Amino acid sequence: MDKMMDSPRVLRIIALFLAILLFFSVRTESSSSNKTIINEQTAVIRDVPVDVFYDDQNLIVTGIPKTVDVTIKGPLPLVIQAQTAKDFSVFADLSKLLIGEHNVELKYENISDKLQVTLDPATVKVNIEEKVTQEFRVDPEMNQRLIEEGYILKGMTANPATVYVTGAKSIIKNISSVKATVTGEQGLKEPFSQEATVKVLDRDLNKLDVKIEPETVKVQVDIGAYSRELPVVLKEVGKAADGITVNKLTFSPTMVKVYGRKSILDALTAIPIEVDLSKITESKTYEFDVKLPKGVTKVSDPKIKVKADISQVEQEKTTTTTTTTTTPAPTPTPDTKPDTKPDTKPKPNPNPAPPSEESSTPTEDHTPTEKTEDIDS
Repeated sequence: MDKMMDSPRVLRIIALFLAILLFFSVRTESSSSNKTIINEQTAVIRDVPVDVFYDDQNLIVTGIPKTVDVTIKGPLPLVIQAQTAKDFSVFADLSKLLIGEHNVELKYENISDKLQVTLDPATVKVNIEEKVTQEFRVDPEMNQRLIEEGYILKGMTANPATVYVTGAKSIIKNISSVKATVTGEQGLKEPFSQEATVKVLDRDLNKLDVKIEPETVKVQVDIGAYSRELPVVLKEVGKAADGITVNKLTFSPTMVKVYGRKSILDALTAIPIEVDLSKITESKTYEFDVKLPKGVTKVSDPKIKVKADISQVEQEKTTTTTTTTTTPAPTPTPDTKPDTKPDTKPKPNPNPAPPSEESSTPTEDHTPTEKTEDIDS
């Protein structure tokens, strides 16, 4: 035996056998490794919902993502099956946690143990708070630039007027307003109603994640022509007829409502009414038309009643009476003066004869008379 082992020929044969054995051993191992590499697969399943277990009757949880991405790695058949069936789940169990903040590790189930699973994110920070439900008034709103010029938004009402908002206590405290926004086309000028979605906002107008009941309300929008109530001012024109004095003018209504463009109506202070005095002939009530200023489309009272109080001056005739006077005898003129010469002056008769009937009767020019004159004739 020793002689055989010492033989070079035998040693060569043994060496060749060992080499062949090693060759096939390495080849088998390499083939097995390559087969393993070829059969292994990696896949990413996105937007997998996250289930949360907690006391949802009394508590609110924030911080849990709605979905996560799941990466699986393993044999190709198992990976394909997981991708197709998607019968696994991702969850967070908070049932044993108290109110407050916690770092929670997300878990999964119904995935083969032969697969390597990675969650993104794998750990989340959650906040467990007391659940609060509170009633809030709904404030309807709309873009008033949609309203036709000359019209205004008179008001909006929501039905129902209030909604119930449920959320975490800290979020409910931050609620600043509850809005219901309505929309429409340009040139709105008639009332309309519309269903609007309710949204809850904080002080920075950020939308809050809360539960709203009901989620929509019916909004009634009241649109009408723009108007203002202005005082009526009388403006007297013309001249009253001769013999007529206008003592007082009273009118009604004293205020009227005018409609038109806002920019024009806001510049008006009163509505003038022209009263033609030449048409006032007796004490009674007259009607005068309201002349619309430029830009005013209509007025609540197109006519104004004016009550006139007048007095008429009657023409009086004045009678002038001429008084009667007695005219004295004429004074002798120098030419008829008696002669002062003693020789020619007749002597007075001591027994004058009674005057004759003709000389004692006054002349017609000296008879007293009466006369009346109408100064208006």
